[in-house]
Amino acid sequence: MRIISQRLQFRKYNEEDINFLFSLLSDPEMVRYIGEGKTRDKEGTKKFLDWIYSTYKVGTGLGLMVLEEKENNNPIGHAGLVPQTVDGAEELEIGYWISRKYWGKGYATEAAKSLMDYGYSNLGKRKFIALIQPDNEASKKVANKLEMKLEKKVILGGQSVHVHSISK
Repeated sequence: MRIISQRLQFRKYNEEDINFLFSLLSDPEMVRYIGEGKTRDKEGTKKFLDWIYSTYKVGTGLGLMVLEEKENNNPIGHAGLVPQTVDGAEELEIGYWISRKYWGKGYATEAAKSLMDYGYSNLGKRKFIALIQPDNEASKKVANKLEMKLEKKVILGGQSVHVHSISK
């Protein structure tokens, strides 16, 4: 499985990525709209990496992957197709986190579009969601660019979340 876009390439996480993942999870602005919005220490980062590994076992092409700039293999964030359960239904979330240094460059939209195309073409999936906290305007813009529509509002992990979706 290989996902590549115009400027980005995706690859699975490995143990050598722990410091990069920690740089994302320890930045308050990065995690502001993720779960409870709390940063993680090294131990919490290791648990999160273990969770990422567990999603790889669910199916080929699933789970968060490191996003790298193609020209220099520089990690800029992560994105992936993440299995989620929402209101008792199994869903496939297009998830994306871009490192603050790279915000505003269109990387989240490019990554999300590539994941959606991969899911349609390679996995035969017909529906995708984005789980977005109500104040996360940047992620709402990405969902809109993907032509996702607000499907419903739910509570997940104690947090109010908007479920945006697209089906083909």
